[in-house]
Amino acid sequence: MALPLSDLLMLGSGEKRLAACVVLLLLELFLEGAESVPNQADIDNHLELGKEFLARGQLSDALTHYHAAVEGDANNYLTLFKRGTVYLALGKTRFAIQDFSRVLELKPDFTAARAQRGLVHMKSGEYEQALTDFSVVLREEPNNALVIEQYSRLEPANEQWHNVQHHVAHGDYHNAINLITQLLELSPWSVPFRQTRSDLYIKVNDAIAAISDLRQVNRLTQDSTEGHYNIAKLLYTIGHAPNALKEIRECLKFDPEHKLCFPFYKKLRKVEKQLTNAEQAKEEKQFSDCIAAGEAVLKHEPEETMIRYEAHKILCNCYTGDEEFGKALTQCKEALDIMKDAQVYCDRAEALIGTEMYDDAIHSFQAALELDENSQRAKEGIQKAKKLQKQAERRDYYKILGVKRTANKQEIVKAYRKAAQKWHPDNFRDEEKKVAEKKFIDIAAAKEVLTDPEKRRQFDEGEDPLDPEANQRGGGQHPFAHFQHGSPFQFKFHFN
Repeated sequence: MALPLSDLLMLGSGEKRLAACVVLLLLELFLEGAESVPNQADIDNHLELGKEFLARGQLSDALTHYHAAVEGDANNYLTLFKRGTVYLALGKTRFAIQDFSRVLELKPDFTAARAQRGLVHMKSGEYEQALTDFSVVLREEPNNALVIEQYSRLEPANEQWHNVQHHVAHGDYHNAINLITQLLELSPWSVPFRQTRSDLYIKVNDAIAAISDLRQVNRLTQDSTEGHYNIAKLLYTIGHAPNALKEIRECLKFDPEHKLCFPFYKKLRKVEKQLTNAEQAKEEKQFSDCIAAGEAVLKHEPEETMIRYEAHKILCNCYTGDEEFGKALTQCKEALDIMKDAQVYCDRAEALIGTEMYDDAIHSFQAALELDENSQRAKEGIQKAKKLQKQAERRDYYKILGVKRTANKQEIVKAYRKAAQKWHPDNFRDEEKKVAEKKFIDIAAAKEVLTDPEKRRQFDEGEDPLDPEANQRGGGQHPFAHFQHGSPFQFKFHFN
């Protein structure tokens, strides 16, 4: 008589015990599998629960039970059809199409499934496939009012899509956008339509709208790494570094070493960190730290993007705060060349005040008001610039050369040479050159007055001998009368 397996394990040789272990394991696996096969009662229970959750609008819960029912009987076309309708309600078009197509394989004459599949095709902008499905339904049910209505919309929609392509080809982007927007009311799940509209929004410089469409494309394509990368790139281009970083991290969740996302992530992380540091230092008025971080951003980002604009904007403010007005004006100009902004115009005006170019400062504040008519900073800035301009109308020539009022001619000439060499316009470029020109004019005027005994006497008595109004009252005109604060000046000076 054969021994039980347990006895065999105890009494047999090593090979017999091994063989018995294998048999016992296979037997346990078989029994476990047999126990896990759902019976019809389990399937019916899942279907009933799915129906209840569906009635309450709890689609995800309903889908879970329909999944279980399909796993119990993968060839039940009605169960597949129910799950397909839930997929459709959730906007999971790819899975809905798969279920409806499987239903039609099992039961080709099930017109309800074909009508639903046609509806998914229509909402996805797949008009030829929709036309095929609706035509089959109408041959079987010529009075199906719902299908008749949807069928009648397909040809006009298809023609409109061709019109979109015509407008795009001719550069008529705004009309193309309007037409696609109408199509998306009929076909909200169309990836080609949304991708095309996103591309068109970029062409008309509406990046925010483009990103919104790209997010929809990514959802419809099940969150692809390429989709996250494209959204991150666009966010970065418009200067939204923190949001771009979040998006690129979503890409890396799918593929930590993605060939596009990973290198971009490394660059983005550096840039975002430096921008954050610069903003924090600016708020804390740590201008040297702000400048270092802002310059680092420009180093990391050589291309002309809104990230560079953000860096130039910060540097415009921080160089002004650090009283490096020439460098501030250069950064302000770089920022304004990319985008006009009221705050940047105000920062530029403050830098101009620092260089005593009051007319230009007033014009810059006025430019800010043109962009933001409610800017209190610009309104107060104009009054401040006018007040300072009035105070500065009488130049202090001793202060300009940095000499005492008792300085002799030799000391004055020496101070002049030193100042003229420092501020000679040939030593500067761009916006800094304008500052140097203004300084140079004042330096030359100071030397003229303080090395001329009569003019120095007049100045010491409270009258500026180079003041245009004073000279007009006296019937003369001084050599610098035609210059105004902030005006460009081309000249050559000799320091002897």
